[in-house]
Amino acid sequence: QVQLVESGGGLAQAGGSLKLSCKASGSIRGVDTMGWYRQAPGKQRELVARISYGDSNYADSVKGRFTISGDHAKRTVDLQMNSLKPEDTAVYYCLQSSRDVDYWGQGTQVTVSS
Repeated sequence: QVQLVESGGGLAQAGGSLKLSCKASGSIRGVDTMGWYRQAPGKQRELVARISYGDSNYADSVKGRFTISGDHAKRTVDLQMNSLKPEDTAVYYCLQSSRDVDYWGQGTQVTVSS
């Protein structure tokens, strides 16, 4: 059974920083893509950042502020979030994909106060 465990969420002030981490355990082979998504209250889940063997892409709203990094072999993916804004408040979900199968974390709350 595959499990993704996220950590690092919490409360930050506007302009501050947080780092999210995600590690997969269990029988998962050949992670192709890793990423972070978020869902704010009343909104749909949206892509924040995604990385696949060094190639990364970001939502326009976080470009220049967030940085994703991942280790395919260790099945870990991090999201460094700087210059946080109140609109970054959401539940953040880790995704790791292997052979077109998506595995999701349980989500971690990030709250940014103004």
